[in-house]
Amino acid sequence: IGAAAPLAAAGWQVELFEKNDHVGGRLNLAKIDGFSFDLGPSILTMPQVFEQLFALAGKSFSDYVPTRPLLPHWRNFFENGARIDLYPDARRTVAQSPALTEADGADLERFLAYSRGLYEKCRHSYFELGLDTAWEMTRHHGLLNALFGFDLFASMDTGVGRYIRHPQLRAVLDFFVKYVGSSAFDAPAVLNLLPYIQAEFGLLYVDGGLFELARGLRRLLEELGVTIRLKTEVTGILHQGRRVRGVRLADGAEIPADLVISNMEVIPAHRKLLGESEGDLRRFRRFEPACSGLVLHLGLDREYPQLAHHNFFFSGDPRAHFRAVFRDKKLPEDPTIYLVAPARTDPSQAPRGCENLKILPHIPYIQDPPFGAEAYAALKERVLDKLERMGLEDLRRHIVVEQMWVPEDIERLYYSNRGAIYGVVSDRWKNLGFKAPKHSDRFENLYFVGGSVNPGGGMPMALLSGRQVADRILKTSTAKET
Repeated sequence: IGAAAPLAAAGWQVELFEKNDHVGGRLNLAKIDGFSFDLGPSILTMPQVFEQLFALAGKSFSDYVPTRPLLPHWRNFFENGARIDLYPDARRTVAQSPALTEADGADLERFLAYSRGLYEKCRHSYFELGLDTAWEMTRHHGLLNALFGFDLFASMDTGVGRYIRHPQLRAVLDFFVKYVGSSAFDAPAVLNLLPYIQAEFGLLYVDGGLFELARGLRRLLEELGVTIRLKTEVTGILHQGRRVRGVRLADGAEIPADLVISNMEVIPAHRKLLGESEGDLRRFRRFEPACSGLVLHLGLDREYPQLAHHNFFFSGDPRAHFRAVFRDKKLPEDPTIYLVAPARTDPSQAPRGCENLKILPHIPYIQDPPFGAEAYAALKERVLDKLERMGLEDLRRHIVVEQMWVPEDIERLYYSNRGAIYGVVSDRWKNLGFKAPKHSDRFENLYFVGGSVNPGGGMPMALLSGRQVADRILKTSTAKET
């Protein structure tokens, strides 16, 4: 979508093929007995990325997708009963969080200044120009700036620890790594730009649920003349020499094209669509999948007023949680749990007096051998035990609707790499936090977008990858014409 809209606005003839029955990729929706569940992303950040996309077509984002800001951004619960409410500014965070002191607020202000500095250093080269590799960043910024200015060789946790002394506030800031499905102890410290991005640009809710964003984007594409073909799976990319020449559909039809942009993750695309061997795919080894999740959608016949819209229930030992998921590749014994309660903001999402919850602990991507149904069921029980212990009393007794997704479901529906949710893991030793490049290394007119390429996972980043590809295509075509 991020590439289709600007190319269509520039006069290109664009056709979009979607395997599933809706536009929007992992933006998905389930309605069960009066409860609505956003099956994919739950957080909208960086609204300017969406505003800019609509502005390219002479449209206003707010006319298509009504939003409202959320405060607090997150509510964080800890095993000792402490609670931290995260706001865009340090003073309000401290004022609303009895566990924090004025000294903690001063630490947080210094950390946010550091976070802002990282964002400002990356803004032009990474987010606007769309540079793809450490070599491109080094060439653009110079060797010393690239090596030391981006804090690439320290971990996120180390970067946070330079400023934050309060252990629970440190855990909160470490968990911004959730946006990229990685470990704060392995991801490079440059990703500490994420707290500033959220504080500066806000955290929004889309009225009616996040799937309304997909509907707004579809309406934009249709008004721009993009041909959308749903339930139409692409099974192959046709190629000859150094160029691709179109795509093959599941029914055998071949569709010619001057260029192809694939939103399938890079490794599955090379395997499924280009037919590359496992030997050929070894060149992508550094792009290990990010984590997956055990996703629970619960409809409850009561409300829990202590919840905010976005909530985190932290592991008693966050380091052990990260180690289990990302190094040991085990299902965690005591996970940190992300819990969304949309009816807190939008009562239309659940029947009156009820609650619709999305519950997501991070877990490893699909292993060999896989974990299996019994292991997933045992983890679910540990999650419910933890939530009941930390304040959601008698949670099980009030469940009237239940749906569970495991990594195999995610892989089957979206062809994600081994069921990963966030594309490629950010790891300073494996890939310095870089994802796969957006331009094919073998075909001059083949591009990739989405969470497995730079600038990374999450809705704004996936959309931005498409924008960057469209910009590159338009600049290249203009240069050829002149």
